[in-house]
Amino acid sequence: MAIEERDLPRAPLEETLPGAYYFSSDIFAQEQERIFWREWFCVGRAEELPSMGDYLHVDVAGESVLVVRTRAGDMRAFYNVCRHRGCRLDLRDPAKPASALTAERSGSFPGVIRCPYHSWTYELDGRLRSAPFLQEQLDTADFSLYGIGVQDWGGFLFVNLTPAEAEQRGYDLATQLGAFTRRYTQNYPLHELRTVKRLVYEVQANWKAIFENYNECYHCGPVHPELCEIVPAFKKQGGLNVPWEEGVPQREGTFTFTFSGVSNRAPMPGLSEEEKVRHKASVIYPNMMLSLSADHAAAFTLFPHSPTRTTIICDFLFHPDEISRPDFDPRDCVEFWDLTNKQDWGICEGVQRGMATRAFQKGYYAPMEDGSADIRRYLAEKLGE
Repeated sequence: MAIEERDLPRAPLEETLPGAYYFSSDIFAQEQERIFWREWFCVGRAEELPSMGDYLHVDVAGESVLVVRTRAGDMRAFYNVCRHRGCRLDLRDPAKPASALTAERSGSFPGVIRCPYHSWTYELDGRLRSAPFLQEQLDTADFSLYGIGVQDWGGFLFVNLTPAEAEQRGYDLATQLGAFTRRYTQNYPLHELRTVKRLVYEVQANWKAIFENYNECYHCGPVHPELCEIVPAFKKQGGLNVPWEEGVPQREGTFTFTFSGVSNRAPMPGLSEEEKVRHKASVIYPNMMLSLSADHAAAFTLFPHSPTRTTIICDFLFHPDEISRPDFDPRDCVEFWDLTNKQDWGICEGVQRGMATRAFQKGYYAPMEDGSADIRRYLAEKLGE
């Protein structure tokens, strides 16, 4: 569909972040300190830790972190480091390329956490239990693991690497998520959903370029022809005035993100009539993107490793009632999303490579990319610029 130029706003184009923000190691170091290690950072789903001793081992922008299910059944999170000599408690590398990430991000401790170096042993809640040959020389209460904050929202686990500071300023997860996210998702039974498929992608692009791409549909017409078949609004006037908060209207007769736009799965219980035929999508800073169809959710978790490398985990969540059906088959939406994701990641990598040229200093936002410009305001708030 051709864009009707006369219908587009004539406001001046806004400038993007300078190109250095996508390549500079110094700026990435600031983002580590002031965003990823200070904000609540999504690391996965609580369902990944069903039993006592189960744990996630994740890389939070360069910091190795363990999230553990305790004997009491709650969650605790710690830096992955022994209090004795600093050895990692889990020696695997959670920042490995995507091909190895899924196999190495989880495990189970046999009732205690034992350092592989000198066998200092910790309870699952982080308290030091024993240190060989030193029981009379130290007070175990003084040598607990370095704890970090962990909270749950909708079945998603978030950690905060500076919990004392967060508590001091009253900055819990609900405060970070804000009223918009709670209102936006209140009818979706996110806590009840279960993951049935996970795709892991290694993307050679800055995390901000990925968020900017997700936040607009100016690119959808040329990049996502299959998506635009079921959501014509994405290519109308370059995606101008798409009603993200109310939910994006799909082509008549469709209600979900599959190649046909339909499925034999029922809508999630509790949705409004509009939510049963519309699609919602939202960025949850600093590292999550959430897309909600009537019958499933696609949850994207970003793990930035450097200015030019980001791992993305995409989980597909369904309601247990649908999963239990003998004819349940998620491939229709998984294959659709996999194609759409690869289209997005490929174009993001093209942007990253293009910005590397010596000629590029900054880009520009078109009027229909106003959502993308939010990244500038977010960074200005968090980096104090």
